[in-house]
Amino acid sequence: CIASNYFRCITRRTISGEHQIQKRDIRSSTSSLKMAKNGDEEGFTTWTFDNACGTMEWNNVVPATLSVTTDSNYDDADLVIVGIRPPASDDDEEEENSDEAPPVSIDGVAKEIDDSLGGAITELLEQNAKEFKNGAKPGSVTPTLRLVTPGSKSKRYVVVGLGAEPKEGEDSGLGFKLGAAIGTKCDEEKKVSSCSVILPESLDTVALKDLSTSMYSTLYSDNRYRNGDKVKKVVEDLTSVNLILPSSDEGAQEALDSGKNLATGVFMAKDIVNAPHNVLNSESLADTAKRIAADSNGTIECQILGKAECEERGMGAYLGVARGSETEPQFIHLTYKPKSGIVNKKVGIVGKGLLFDTGGYNIKTRMMELMKFDCGGSAAVLGAARAIGALEPEGVEAHFIVAACENMVNDKAIVPSDVLTASNGMTIEVKNTDAEGRLTLADALVFADKEVGCESIIELSTLTGACMISLGKQIAGMWTDSDDLAKDLEASSKVSGDKIWRMPMAKEYNEQLESKIADISNLGTPYGGAITAALFLQNFVDKEKPFAHIDIAGPVWDDKIGATGHGAKLVAEWVSSQGAASEE
Repeated sequence: CIASNYFRCITRRTISGEHQIQKRDIRSSTSSLKMAKNGDEEGFTTWTFDNACGTMEWNNVVPATLSVTTDSNYDDADLVIVGIRPPASDDDEEEENSDEAPPVSIDGVAKEIDDSLGGAITELLEQNAKEFKNGAKPGSVTPTLRLVTPGSKSKRYVVVGLGAEPKEGEDSGLGFKLGAAIGTKCDEEKKVSSCSVILPESLDTVALKDLSTSMYSTLYSDNRYRNGDKVKKVVEDLTSVNLILPSSDEGAQEALDSGKNLATGVFMAKDIVNAPHNVLNSESLADTAKRIAADSNGTIECQILGKAECEERGMGAYLGVARGSETEPQFIHLTYKPKSGIVNKKVGIVGKGLLFDTGGYNIKTRMMELMKFDCGGSAAVLGAARAIGALEPEGVEAHFIVAACENMVNDKAIVPSDVLTASNGMTIEVKNTDAEGRLTLADALVFADKEVGCESIIELSTLTGACMISLGKQIAGMWTDSDDLAKDLEASSKVSGDKIWRMPMAKEYNEQLESKIADISNLGTPYGGAITAALFLQNFVDKEKPFAHIDIAGPVWDDKIGATGHGAKLVAEWVSSQGAASEE
């Protein structure tokens, strides 16, 4: 990677096989806080009074293996999860939502296990018939049945619902739901070292990949800032999960491994959004990007543009916002290239990298405690970069770009009425300093378009509350003039499970962005704010080039669990599909 001022970051491989960066221009410090129960271990890395934090710790995917086999022997398993489908019905949806308990029905491999246990599975289903409904809801589970055999260890059994057979063209999301159920049960059942999941039918490679991604992602637990008994450990004893299927495709294990690689990207995205601002700033995010490159087995190169390089490029919109930051601006550019060297498509992925957003001089009056998630776009982009480095798709060159800074208040910060000049020469009147993300994105988009020469560009950001009002907390909004790009992204959304919805690009709303003194203003009227934000961004990409803006303000954060990692899988799937599509 190339760091600030273009010095070369030299990496070396340690005995353990991990890469370390030998030269950094970013200082880090360690607080006196301790994470260990006994207080002997070093605390998490954060700022000191004089210096900003220079690095962010990462959470690792649980080390338990996930494999597939056709061998029906599950004698060594501590936990056995048996999948069943409900009997065929004229109206499966009505059965799933019915308040009545259906008669218990069990056949196939579940019946064989039930017979070997003297009808214990049937009894379990009868006791939970009203809630479980013969597994009518995919991913639903029964309570655990514990059986003790004299002279051997106890074994636990759980039945998981697979739902009704999907109709032609219907996607039940079984892989995601089954993976989440497996991960949750393995965590809830303490002292489980091995788990066997016995299914009555085989799963295709897409469902297997979804199952793997979901299982590992479900087992995310962020303990970086917890101490003692506040640490929430997951599956401490689990070493293996074994899927027992009637038959298995040649690519089944590869699909499971790909799913785990995607989960590492989700972990990365969650880590970035969850991190507090006293840990994560523009410099520690740049450090994260360098480490992603160092861990990519040579497929990703890292370039960090500092203040001087950004000024040389005329990035006045980005630097205007960065003037209010504690740390220096860090313009992050990761480049993935396939090992074969064959590139059929060059794509750009831009993420909003506001590490904290106070609103600036138009200071926020509510929700400021959540504004660490304003880096959700960069989290999705860097999470996807980490996943792509592991997946190594062929045929595509991908550029992951983040203009990192904070939106704070100081004597240098921009104020309402300032006029900034973006790197494409367009002048922007700042009507509101809390519409700052689009200013940083403007120069990032010009960079992806003009300097890098990406053939198509997508951008992800937590840009507007208006999108949250429109689509709620589970669906991201997508704006694009390209029907082909919209179709590709919708397909990637369906595959990844990261939901998006195409929104109107109403050109008549452009008049809201007119300025009395500049080429454009950074804010429209209170109505249609998500649309005018998308229209603003269009000014910084060639009009003939496929470009999509994706507003993930809603789904990036869940009030119960925190960061969701939304967008990382979507981007990774889209990048991978671009290489595959180019080959065709």
